[in-house]
Amino acid sequence: MGKKGLRTAAKVSLDIPAAEQACLHNRWHPDVPSAGTIANNEVVKIECVDWTGGQIGNNDSADDVKNVDLTKIHYLTGPFDIETAEPGDVLVVEIQDVQPFEDQPWGFTGVFEKANGGGFLDELYPKAAKAIWDFEGIFCSSRHIPGVRFAGLIHPGILGCAPSPEILAEWNRREGELITAHAHLDRDVALPPNPTNVHAGSADASIKEKVGKEGARTVPGRPEHGGNCDIKNLSRGSKVYLPVHVKGAKFSVGDLHFSQGDGEISFCGAIEMAGVITIKFSVMKDGMAQLGMKSPIYVPGPVEPQFGPGRYIYFEGFSVDENGKQHYMDATVAYRQTSLRVIEYLRRYGYDDYQIYLLLSCAPVQGHVAGIVDIPNACTTMGLPIDIFDFDISPDKPAKKMDLGACAKASS
Repeated sequence: MGKKGLRTAAKVSLDIPAAEQACLHNRWHPDVPSAGTIANNEVVKIECVDWTGGQIGNNDSADDVKNVDLTKIHYLTGPFDIETAEPGDVLVVEIQDVQPFEDQPWGFTGVFEKANGGGFLDELYPKAAKAIWDFEGIFCSSRHIPGVRFAGLIHPGILGCAPSPEILAEWNRREGELITAHAHLDRDVALPPNPTNVHAGSADASIKEKVGKEGARTVPGRPEHGGNCDIKNLSRGSKVYLPVHVKGAKFSVGDLHFSQGDGEISFCGAIEMAGVITIKFSVMKDGMAQLGMKSPIYVPGPVEPQFGPGRYIYFEGFSVDENGKQHYMDATVAYRQTSLRVIEYLRRYGYDDYQIYLLLSCAPVQGHVAGIVDIPNACTTMGLPIDIFDFDISPDKPAKKMDLGACAKASS
């Protein structure tokens, strides 16, 4: 007899509001009720909504991106109890497949309004913008960024296990200190617990209230458990080793991406999608001690778009900002400058800056720290694949300006 079909550990609906679905939650907290139990060494399918819970539509306006309600995010599927997992163990998560839903073969990339989320370059590009991507098997293309087509390196942006009460308290302490220390800045530096639009799965009113008051926001990755790390190479065939801090591990996953560039620079910068992920779970007993683990580790899988030697153009950036100010070994400033060099280069072909900003966020660009010892400048690079374009962008070929349309913009 052949093998049985895989069990679906959690099903979601794209027609029911995410906040009404018991298998979803949008805060990290050890008291969020379990959405199900998975056996050690079991392979299951897990369905996920897109990270906003369906707030972004397949249309030609970025008003939905401009007005997205970020108190609702991220909607994660879980948490799941993994049999035999105990604090001090390591949960080995083998990503066997990730696919969009067959009846929703599209995704979106967004630039958030600076006043509502912002992004890596929001001081230069403060307005909301959006691109819709259509999926064609392993490939994607967008009516909002014509002239581009590439294979997706499909992956989850978020996976992690629940924090213990002690770790949760530590997150809130240190992030609260950061917020207090930078209260003078005209931007968020971290997000404290917020009960507005908290969703705690099947929790009763008292647990939901507790999660709202204490639960950590899902926006950042954190060293103790991973979370929202947005690592594009966590694709099919990858193994992720996650520390376990509570009985059963209470694993959650979501924020599925069809493709993403290193850095996901526009914040909503991957090709965001709803879909299904297939995972094998294994428990490594006492794994944290064996590995001396303080944060997750991963082994990437064998699946990656192959562009071949000499098929990238690399751009350099340094710790000198666009105003000519020298910074000391600042890799963030350097990568911002690297991004701007690519925008300036591609602008010559007829793309507007927002189209390029969106593209660099979601296409399989390679970001690297090239040098971080040569005072005063860190050096970062971004490798742009030449073959994702249907015209030649090689430096030795003259740039011909074309009509390349426009991405979706928000109304004034």
